[in-house]
Amino acid sequence: MVISIRMSNEERQLADAYAKLNGVSLSEAIKRAYFEKIEDEYDIALADAALREYEKNPKTYTHDEIKKMLGL
Repeated sequence: MVISIRMSNEERQLADAYAKLNGVSLSEAIKRAYFEKIEDEYDIALADAALREYEKNPKTYTHDEIKKMLGL
C-alpha cells in the first residue's frame, strides 16, 4: 500500500531530520512515528478503561491473596 502525505517545507525538513537522527529512511521514520502514536493512544485508552473499572470496585489484592484464590 502506498500513502501520500502533503507537508510544508518546514514539516519536510523536520521529518528528514528525524529520519536522519534515527538512521532510517523518511518512509520508515514516518511509519514508526505513526504506529508509535497509535500504540500510545491505544495504551492510554486501555489504561483509562482499567481506571474506570477500578473506580467501580477499588478492591485490591496482594500476591498471596491471588495465589490462594488461584490455588497456587
